[in-house]
Amino acid sequence: MQTFNFKACAAAVLLPLFSHAAAADDAAPVRIGFMLPATGTYAALGNMIENGFKLYVAEQGGRLGGRTIHYFKVDDESDPSKATENVNKLVKRDQVDVLVGSVHSGVALAMAKVARETNTLLIVPNAGAEAITGAMCAKNIFRTSFTNWQPAFAMGKVAAERGHKKAITITWNYAAGNESAKGFADGFEKSGGKVEKAMNVPFPSVEFQALLTEIAAQKPDAVYAFFAGGGAVKFVKDYVAAGLNKTIPLYGPGFLTDGTLDAQGAAAQGIYTTLHYADNLNTPRDNAFRLAFVKAYKSNADVYAVQGYDAAQLLAAGLKAAGGDLTKRPQMIDAMEKTRIDSPRGSYRMSASHNPVQDIYLRQVRGNVNEVRGTAIKALADPGLGCKM
Repeated sequence: MQTFNFKACAAAVLLPLFSHAAAADDAAPVRIGFMLPATGTYAALGNMIENGFKLYVAEQGGRLGGRTIHYFKVDDESDPSKATENVNKLVKRDQVDVLVGSVHSGVALAMAKVARETNTLLIVPNAGAEAITGAMCAKNIFRTSFTNWQPAFAMGKVAAERGHKKAITITWNYAAGNESAKGFADGFEKSGGKVEKAMNVPFPSVEFQALLTEIAAQKPDAVYAFFAGGGAVKFVKDYVAAGLNKTIPLYGPGFLTDGTLDAQGAAAQGIYTTLHYADNLNTPRDNAFRLAFVKAYKSNADVYAVQGYDAAQLLAAGLKAAGGDLTKRPQMIDAMEKTRIDSPRGSYRMSASHNPVQDIYLRQVRGNVNEVRGTAIKALADPGLGCKM
């Protein structure tokens, strides 16, 4: 008589199920390449972006689309001349599946060029260079932040509505600064104002005194400044030290005061800025995000953290639609194009050129907070000039 082997039978029945589960668990991790500033004037911004991204992944149990995540990092050094070499370390050496970066627009433009050439999926969590979702747009390139034009155009509109007729712009002489100054001029002049002079200094110089002296002599109704990080701290302090704030209101995009208020101190008080985020939106979604962020990192979230968080959300939407299969690129891209991001900043969708269509808030510095004063423009889309996909 043949003996019935219960254990062998059970093992035979369970083997296909176990093997399938093991295959899913053992699938190669999605390789994420962070190319963000780890040193220099933008280092703190890069850290916030990375932390925001990792927070969303942690909230999903460490997986996106059922796949574990493996991180690779390169310091972009905020140096466009080194950007191609640095991004190729991630693409060719580390063979990442997804690039995330960067802060500096000049660096991000080089990243976009490599992404186009290698068909590597790129998500830009900050740099606002218009060409990325304009003339250089591509199916594999997305942005979860803004174009330099968006907050600047909104501030131009606000400044004119506040009764200013003559303005001067001042910025670093690079893509982000020049595009921001132009965006302000577009909004300001469309609403009846006139930009009388566009001033700039080499990046990353923080020697502002000569230009501040010239501003005092010109006596405009308002000044619009684009600086970020350490440069923003120095400019705002120098502006107040020169006494200009007493007679010439200072305006800027939110980067002038985001992540810099502690260092700027009293000098920043009262400054109006425009951005797609503010510190006291006081919505359930934002409150939950800010609480989770401070618990995880013992620091308050800012716009850079939000943009990193949303970069992970956008990637998650694509991976979910593809069942975690990176070879199903059309399904991933289609989902990323159509998804509505449940962002702490407020829900938004992607434009045809893969840039957020989003509300731009008017904020004012009160204490150590960029307080919301209203919505400057609702659902503002960048024109995406030159984009052909």
